[in-house]
Amino acid sequence: MNFQQLRIIRETARQDFNLTEVANALYTSQPGVSKHIKDLEDELGIEIFVRRGKRLLGLTEPGKELLQVVERILLDTQNLRRIADQFASRETGHFVVATTHTQARYALPKIIKWFKADYPKVHLTLLQGSPNEIAELLVSGQADVGIATEAVNKAPELTSFPFYSWHHAVIVPHGHPLLNEKEITLEVLAEYPIITYHEGFTGRAHVDKAFAEAGVVPDIVLSAIDADVIKTYVGLGLGVGVVASVAYNPEQDRNLSLIEVPHLFPANTTHLAVRRGTYLRSYAHAFIEKVCPDIGEEAIKAALKLPSSQD
Repeated sequence: MNFQQLRIIRETARQDFNLTEVANALYTSQPGVSKHIKDLEDELGIEIFVRRGKRLLGLTEPGKELLQVVERILLDTQNLRRIADQFASRETGHFVVATTHTQARYALPKIIKWFKADYPKVHLTLLQGSPNEIAELLVSGQADVGIATEAVNKAPELTSFPFYSWHHAVIVPHGHPLLNEKEITLEVLAEYPIITYHEGFTGRAHVDKAFAEAGVVPDIVLSAIDADVIKTYVGLGLGVGVVASVAYNPEQDRNLSLIEVPHLFPANTTHLAVRRGTYLRSYAHAFIEKVCPDIGEEAIKAALKLPSSQD
């Protein structure tokens, strides 16, 4: 048994049992992948994968349990390297933060600027994606920290901490009739075409839920994954925008007006998440504490521990 065999088992599950993709991901040959799998099965005396001819269709029952152990072994191997790096060089390393466009654009700039000033020798990578993609990057170990409003606080492999709470707001061009309304209700808002976030992004579920519970059907004419696109089309007069209030900057959005409507939609909470069982370098702890100042390092370490049944 060797680490390459374990990596192949994990990658086979990740690549939906496509051995060509496994070989490409691990920079090896497909026959080599097949041989490693067969050698491990022979050594353990079990079949790990369900087969139809030469094709792999899924995991057998023992294969499912074996994959969980493989994931833990490879995670602990990664942790060993991080511990060694931590004591060999405390101020250098590679730190990967996965987040959405909205958080990267509006919530994180000051924190990223602080981090680069305090840890200039740490190479910081900022990956942008959907909340589900961010959760997958964390689970797979491709990202150290994830920040999003959806998904990351629900994955069982992750632990999350609240970053900040926020509300949706309405943006309109200057002179728009909504600016003269004494009270904006969902019914009033639904009289206009609406431009907002795509499903699964930046609290869209709360927007849909509010309209549904009120029995109001909005005319959503355009949806996008980031606020900058929404603001562009609102500025062109294609509709009124429903965006995160933090996405409005009066200096940069001079052609638009913001209408605060915290009574219309439920509050949203953006979370910072990390994978359970991960060993974090000191600069990663510092970053988390900067984002979530009410959480100390010991509380973070306790939250990162695997449940006792998996220890």
